[in-house]
This record gives sequence, structure tokens and C-alpha cells, in this order.
Amino acid sequence: MGRFRCAFRLCSFWCIPCVREPVRFAFPLLLVSLGVAACHHPAPLPHVEEAPPGQAWLTDKQVSEAKIEVAAAEEQNVDDTILTAGVFTFDDTRVAHIYSPVNGRVTQISATLGQRVKRGDPLAVIDSPDVGQFSADVGKAQADLIAAEHDFNRKKELFAAHACSQADYEQSEDNYRKAQAEIERARQKMRLLHGASGGMVSQGYALTSPIDGEVIARAVSPGVEVQGQYGGNNPVELFTVGELDRVWLLADVYEMDLARVKVGSKVSVKVVAYPTRAFTGKLDWISGTLDKGTRTIKVRCTFENPERLLKPEMYSTVSISVEERKALALPRNAVLRMGEQTIVFVEVGKAADGRTKFERRPVSIDEGEGSAWLPVEHGVEKGTRVVVSGGVLLTGMI
Repeated sequence: MGRFRCAFRLCSFWCIPCVREPVRFAFPLLLVSLGVAACHHPAPLPHVEEAPPGQAWLTDKQVSEAKIEVAAAEEQNVDDTILTAGVFTFDDTRVAHIYSPVNGRVTQISATLGQRVKRGDPLAVIDSPDVGQFSADVGKAQADLIAAEHDFNRKKELFAAHACSQADYEQSEDNYRKAQAEIERARQKMRLLHGASGGMVSQGYALTSPIDGEVIARAVSPGVEVQGQYGGNNPVELFTVGELDRVWLLADVYEMDLARVKVGSKVSVKVVAYPTRAFTGKLDWISGTLDKGTRTIKVRCTFENPERLLKPEMYSTVSISVEERKALALPRNAVLRMGEQTIVFVEVGKAADGRTKFERRPVSIDEGEGSAWLPVEHGVEKGTRVVVSGGVLLTGMI
């Protein structure tokens, strides 16, 4: 009988018994292999406590990555807010809209945009035939007055000597009084041009500033023909002089909100030009009439504008604060909606493994229109640590 290599590799030499009795050798080896496999079975994992329903447990790293911020609930200055739209305009007490009182052609511009001017400073020179006409009217009226005065004095002496009828005397007196009225009329025309009676003027008329301020707008150039504002046409505003360090805001308030709006209320506005900045002012006037078409009432707010960032005709979103009071309140970002329920997340302690426990809690909130702080009516007490940022991520973990 031939020799064979050991089938189970237990021998390094050829043997006959392994070939003759394979079963007797294989069975013990099978038991050994099963025992080795049993010795290498993995050990069970330690038990990890799970968060109960309505709670989420997070490690410090998870809290940081989710950018969850927690703050204690405290009393705040809470005010309801009325939201509306408004438009900025000039403070009417500090602006002048300047027109030409005469027809003519602009021959010279004396003031540039942005220039500071004082009352009486020239803005432009207008070559106008009206100026000569007004001057001639004054001269003619003065001559007529002198002639009427001479005639009246002569008739007065004759009437005293019974050499003149009473009718002639009274007629002379009437003519004298008419001449006085005519000279006054002519002088009033001159006052419209130069602010003083008497004196002759040239053909050129100097358009001057009636107030101290800055040249904000100019709508005229040399050589342009202008219409006088007293001619019955549609004259063009030539210059705007005023101050922009204080401006007005005109806004519309609906009739239903009128009872809550008070003079002196704090007003905050935002404009498109500066979306991250809020400008504050005060409500100082409420119109006495209601617009029958829109059922709104005009209110005026005053804003200090030292940087001159707010410009006339800018549109803005207006928040008018009303009914300010002290109350336990949460920031608007802390309040969430889950279905029909209003909730917040509060921090309720630590788990055994160090994770932070966050619990969902239903609350009753007085959601004031446009208010940054929402008064809490039920569900949270003073000092409760509430999630004020990142709460949306917690809603997906419970």
C-alpha cells in the first residue's frame, strides 16, 4: 500500500494511519475548530440610554455644530407695533421752493448744487422786460400823484375862498386819493421783486434765496426762458433751498388702528438703501381728516438726519410702537410652530452620559403685530432656559 500526505496537515511526513482511518482523525479536529470559533464571539455593547418622547439629547459637539443658543426668559419692554408704509419729505418749515416772479431769460447762475447760501444771496440773474415795466409803473404813479396833489391843494384854496364849487373840490380830492392808491400798488409790485419800495431797477432781475440753507435742487441753466409765477401759467420751480439735517416722514394709518396711535409714539423705519439699519424718530402730528377712498389717516413723523442719509421721496417700511409695557417675553426666533401647536424648546438638565437635554414645551404667546418680543401668557416661567436660536433643528430630532 502506498504512502499519502496527511490530509489534515497534522503531520509533516507520509503516514498510513491517516489514510486508513480518516473519520477517527477528522471528528476531533472538528470539535477543536468549533471551540475556537466559540471563543472568538464579539462581546455585547454597553447599554445607551435613549431620550424619552418629546425630548432631544445632544452632546456638546452637536450643540455647537447646530448653533443652538440658550437664554433665560426675562421680563422685557414689550410694545405692540403697527406696520405701514411711508415716504420721506422735506421739513416744510426749513425749505423754500423758489420760482421766478417775472418772465424772462436766465443770463447767469450764481449758486451751484450743494452750496450753502444765506437769506438774500443771489441764485440767478434773469433778463426780463417785466422789470422795466414795473419800474415805469412806479415812475408814472409818482408823477400822477404829484399832479393830483397839486390840483387838490389848488382846489382846496379856491373852495375855502368860495371860488370853486364843492363838486369840483370833491372830484379833485378823489383823484388825489386814487393817485395815492396807484403809487402804493406800483410799489407793492416792486416789493415782489426786491423787497423794498421805491428805487429804480435795471432790466436784469436777481433771483435771491429767501432763507438760509443748502441748494438742494436746481432746474435751470443759462439761456433758458422762464415763466413768471404771477402770469397764470404753470411756472417751473427753479431752485430748492433748505436743510436736510431733519426730515419728515408721512405715513398712512388705517382707521381700525387710529385709537392706538398717539402723538409722541416711537417710530422705527427701514429703507431699501440701508437694509441693515433702522432709523428712529417720533410721531408728532395726526391728521384731522380721513381719506374716504383708502380709509386711512395721515400721520407725520420727525427724524433727525445729521448724516443726511434719508432723502426726500425715499419709501420706507414704518413701525409705530404703541402700548409699551413690561412683561415676560421671548424673542420671536424662539417660538416655533408644529402643526397647530405653538412650542418652544427648553433646556432641562444633563443626561448620565453628559448630553444636554432639550424638551419640547407648548406655550401660549401674545403675538403682537410686528413686535420683536412676544409676551408669554403660559408655558414658560421667569428664568427658564429657552432655546432662542437653532430650535428648528431640534424639531427633527423628537
